[in-house]
Amino acid sequence: MQEPTGLTASNEANTKRKGSSKMAELIALHRVSESRKPEGERICYDPYAVYFVDPETLAFAASNPEKTKEMSEYYERLFPGLGNSIRARVRYFDDFVKFSLNKGLEQLVILGAGYDTRAYRIEGLKGKVRVFEVDHPDTQSVKIEKIREFFGSLADHVTYVPVDFETETLGERLVAQGYDRSLKTLFLLEGLVMYIPPEAVDETLSFIVQNSGKGSAILFDYYPESLVDGSCESEAGKNIHNYLVQVGEPLKFGIKEGMVETFLVERGFSGVKNVTAEEYKKMYFHGINKDRKVSSLLFFAHAVIE
Repeated sequence: MQEPTGLTASNEANTKRKGSSKMAELIALHRVSESRKPEGERICYDPYAVYFVDPETLAFAASNPEKTKEMSEYYERLFPGLGNSIRARVRYFDDFVKFSLNKGLEQLVILGAGYDTRAYRIEGLKGKVRVFEVDHPDTQSVKIEKIREFFGSLADHVTYVPVDFETETLGERLVAQGYDRSLKTLFLLEGLVMYIPPEAVDETLSFIVQNSGKGSAILFDYYPESLVDGSCESEAGKNIHNYLVQVGEPLKFGIKEGMVETFLVERGFSGVKNVTAEEYKKMYFHGINKDRKVSSLLFFAHAVIE
């Protein structure tokens, strides 16, 4: 499939770019696009996502609607339904945070926070819940700069914890910044586990199980192992795998299909819920959105610590 004019050069530039995560900005762009739809149509809403997208990207989209449409259609053919699954993920994670707040959430830890804005846009967090945003120092430093730029200062209820998951120990850095092991905590890992190696995933899950208050929970998304190791038979799976290698953010971890409950129970979790594409499509894509495709390759899962 031939790539639209201009995309190849853009991808090469992204691959060579150093600093904050390219994927973090791409996910923010999905939130921007969905947030601009009418209230009755949009799946998720994030009024702050626009601040994390390169202004030149937004200007190009605004002044070149036909080219933007061509690019969007190209990626939809390459990764059918994935964009909608990413937007459904935002909504599901938002809803889960709100549900947890109603159940007495005391502490929120966002691992691989990227340009996540939940600490600033979900009512009920400020003044009630301590939020820890954990991410690679390069991405986090850019985020902090942007937060200061458009809010004027950093939020009192948010603590930023720079961690490189591949070389540093999460627990030591988190506890040093004031994380309280005794509190009822929700750990969000949105778009994270697939980008860190299995040993880092295990270390992270071990810390959560051993250092969380009763009733604490974890919520994450994942790809099947076959997509990560390149053995996925579907064209969409191969395209996702190859594209992420091309842009310099290859996948490193997946879970065998049908094995997420076993995987989490073996690591000390209980009450495991696996959310399939069919389930979240049924939850969010109805009415005017009923014909929007989602990707069967992206799953959500959550579990609790007793």
